Amino acid sequence: MIRPASLRAYCSPDCARVHALRNPQHTLHGELRRRRLLLTARVLFYVTLIVLMILGLPSVLMGRHAVFFMARLWGEVSLRLLEHICGLRVEFRGLENIPKGGYIIAAKHQSFLETFSLLRHAPDFAYVLKRQLMYIPLFGWYLWGGEQIAIDRARGKSAISVLGERAAAVLRSGRQIFIFPEGTRRAPGAPPQYKFGVAYLYADSGAPCLPVALNTGLYWGRRGFERRPGVAVIEYLPPIAPGIDREVFLAMLQEKIEAACNRLNTEALSKDSSLALRLAPAQT
Repeated sequence: MIRPASLRAYCSPDCARVHALRNPQHTLHGELRRRRLLLTARVLFYVTLIVLMILGLPSVLMGRHAVFFMARLWGEVSLRLLEHICGLRVEFRGLENIPKGGYIIAAKHQSFLETFSLLRHAPDFAYVLKRQLMYIPLFGWYLWGGEQIAIDRARGKSAISVLGERAAAVLRSGRQIFIFPEGTRRAPGAPPQYKFGVAYLYADSGAPCLPVALNTGLYWGRRGFERRPGVAVIEYLPPIAPGIDREVFLAMLQEKIEAACNRLNTEALSKDSSLALRLAPAQT
């Protein structure tokens, strides 16, 4: 008989395989439980999102702070569901490094988890995102209502110019700008591919930059709905003051974030060696 407290372990196929090797007689029973748990988590996560988006529609017309309230509510509910159903908890470190007023938040991007987790400690934020996301029904309406910064990547250098203009206005009003320096999700341990957009934003805005390292991709993959139990860490690093040359800044940002991410990956692997399967192939 499998204890109820152990059900969270079945969020991960790797944990299920280990259990099967140790307890062959429970293989089928454990696999069925794992699949039911994954289905429950998947249904609750998306049902919560859809229900809150529908109930919160009036907030779209009430200004960005009303939209932020709904976004944070969704984020907090999602974090609770992950913790209680899948045994996945998010730990925030380095909160003392978060500055006041307007600044740039340059975060590593490994999974969807940090997209809503980071909202907890950003009082008045704007994400730099693909313009296409603004046209998604319901979801896109919230992006418009929240006054987010949408750019058309296909426009190349002109997109950078648009980003600079909109970002300047956001920062002047004391808000925070989220940007993923690599532009897309990257597997933990994958070779970095930092784009120059964050350097332009930093140099043109004259605002400090808050680097953010994490290891969320070890627990929430880029694709699929697999969730692993454990403690994912999001760490705010000491901010980079304005006034540094663009090239020097970009190299410094990459070095700080990647070193911290590697440290967090190593820490997680020391507690659960099976997480090595989630590292990019070249690094395993």
